[in-house]
Amino acid sequence: MASIFTKIVNGEIPCYKIAEDENYLAFLDVNPNAKGHTLCIPKQEINKIFDMEEDHYLGLMKFSRKVAKAIEKTVPCKRIGVAVVGLEVPHVHVHLIPLHDMDDMRFQRKVSLEKDEFENLAADIQKNL
Repeated sequence: MASIFTKIVNGEIPCYKIAEDENYLAFLDVNPNAKGHTLCIPKQEINKIFDMEEDHYLGLMKFSRKVAKAIEKTVPCKRIGVAVVGLEVPHVHVHLIPLHDMDDMRFQRKVSLEKDEFENLAADIQKNL
């Protein structure tokens, strides 16, 4: 069965897209730890990050870096945190989280945004790619 991220890649589920190329997709997390929390995924459904072919893994990291730089230009923060947990969705995903303090990385404190806030934020980050 396709993961929720594969359904996003296939256009079956909408997302607040930040960036996309032939192999990777970045979109805002709809249950964010902080404003600007973004997920970068390979379009190919792979369960575990270290099961990726090395060049594909390095491509994901390069893509994620580009997106992180754009987030950092858009969302005021001390830095962009990076996490790969992989237990909640069986599809590789890199969390890029604007950090103000360590609690932003704990996945316990969430922020709420309205649809128009997500849309505007995605557009603003895209401008900084």
